[in-house]
Amino acid sequence: MQNMADLFGKMNEFQQKMQEVKDSLGKLEVAAEAGGGMVKVIANGNREIISIKIDQDILKDDDKEMLEDLIIAGVNKALAEAENLSKEKMAEVTRGFLPGGGIPGMDMSKFGL
Repeated sequence: MQNMADLFGKMNEFQQKMQEVKDSLGKLEVAAEAGGGMVKVIANGNREIISIKIDQDILKDDDKEMLEDLIIAGVNKALAEAENLSKEKMAEVTRGFLPGGGIPGMDMSKFGL
């Protein structure tokens, strides 16, 4: 019975640590650029877009399609950076709880992370 209590204690501690990491990710920011810096996107570690900045010069070109493509590229880059940051932070937590640093290929998004 003690082993089961220890296991539940570890699980609760793990969940608490994961929530702390998720909360901290919301405060961390990553930046990405597209079009040589004409579009700049900032996202947080929870993969939420914080801001998009568009260089005034691109608006003068009146090329809506190019602007849309640059925004998509910038957002995708920022979200990929945020995903990498999230995985790094989650790996730090799982290393302390799971042998070998976690389960290879485990998708932490199923845990809301």
